Amino acid sequence: MFDVQPMELLVLGAVAVMVIPPKDLPKAMRFAGYWVGRARGVARQFRSGFDSMVREAELAELQKQWAEENARIMAEHPMPAIAQLEPEPLAIEDSTMEAAEFDAPVMLEKPAIRDAGEASADLADKPKPKRKPRAKPVPSE
Repeated sequence: MFDVQPMELLVLGAVAVMVIPPKDLPKAMRFAGYWVGRARGVARQFRSGFDSMVREAELAELQKQWAEENARIMAEHPMPAIAQLEPEPLAIEDSTMEAAEFDAPVMLEKPAIRDAGEASADLADKPKPKRKPRAKPVPSE
């Protein structure tokens, strides 16, 4: 956006040293850095907004092309009616799996269900682990 060459920066720095007193120079550089950062932020936000608009326009164009291509393919190869299509039955005799493998899983045990009071009582009965004593500092002589 703004093209600043290294030689121009040197000239600006020399002018700043001559015009601004040395004790105010750090404050002036901080002020300039703050505003340069704000300008970069605004430029970045503008660029990201512009990029997102371009990306959305490209996606809309691609969707339009995809819809046209899909319509062309569907016109060339029409699908048969769904009522005419019947799935082939699975023949267990033809497959290598036996009939028992097609059965649903069976629950062998009934799950144990506890209410919330019992669960908290179980936790309260457990002893708490003992803390390790802290090392005492050795007095210096």
